[in-house]
Amino acid sequence: MDKSEIYEKAFNIIQKRRIDAINENQMRIEEVNRDVPEINEFNAHLYNTSHEIFRIISEGKNVNEKIAELKKSNLEIQRLIKSTLRKYQYPPDYLDIHYCCKDCNDTGYHNGEYCHCFHELVGKLSADEMNKSSQIKLSSFETFSLEYYNGDDFVTMKKILEKAKDFAENFGKHSENILMMGSTGLGKTHLSLAIANEVLKKGYSVIYDSAINILHKIEMEHFGRDKINDTLSLVNNSDLLIIDDLGTEFESPFYNSTIYNIINTRLNIAKSTIISTNLELKDIDTRYSKRISSRLSTMYTCMVFSGRDVRSQKKQRELKK
Repeated sequence: MDKSEIYEKAFNIIQKRRIDAINENQMRIEEVNRDVPEINEFNAHLYNTSHEIFRIISEGKNVNEKIAELKKSNLEIQRLIKSTLRKYQYPPDYLDIHYCCKDCNDTGYHNGEYCHCFHELVGKLSADEMNKSSQIKLSSFETFSLEYYNGDDFVTMKKILEKAKDFAENFGKHSENILMMGSTGLGKTHLSLAIANEVLKKGYSVIYDSAINILHKIEMEHFGRDKINDTLSLVNNSDLLIIDDLGTEFESPFYNSTIYNIINTRLNIAKSTIISTNLELKDIDTRYSKRISSRLSTMYTCMVFSGRDVRSQKKQRELKK
């Protein structure tokens, strides 16, 4: 799905929100008209006001004065409507249309530009499209087993599991950044996916992908082979970005500068990022730059995974069976 298709899908969703809000409002109006007889009289008065305004304008005599009197009368009627609703145990705004977005009334536009709700929806839809190839739904905290860790490794991994759960449970717009480090097969990807799964359930936009895939997409767009999408903007602005396997991508000046761009931009706008890698900090310092390693070591919470390769242990147990 390209950018134009995502925009069309977003507008369809927003249009449906608006139609649903109007239909729901009509149902509430019919309910109140049925159960609260006084409201019918008030609404009839308000309905007749528009006809009265046209009559006053057509006569052309004391127009401003008469319209001001009508407005004053209407405000009093609206006050009586709210008072009557309270009397019958209804919220005072029960007859208002309750749009999802109060800024654009579910039109997708505000002050002549795309509304923030539209941009947020496009971001979520784009993130969903990027995440199609990932296995977010297949990993959870419940399926992460500590039985494969022993001694000090068990203590370390138990703390990391608890920290990951706490991060997901309390995730917000300004959550911390996490650097998951350790050898392959220790659960970094599993816990990253589990976090992504929980944060998605809260309604936040999440992008999960490998460093190789993210950087390759950005490279394709930067050098003109993909003019439609804007992965870099999407990556920089998602509520949570999870970069898996940093260090497995090809080494190139463009990739290194892009990684710095992503890390630095998201720090500047207080967007949470999780990075997993098999590299140690000294290896990151050597491979990339001091600018990157200093940010990761000082502005990220480091989780150092320990133990024996879980995948290898599982395979050995299956062979024994």
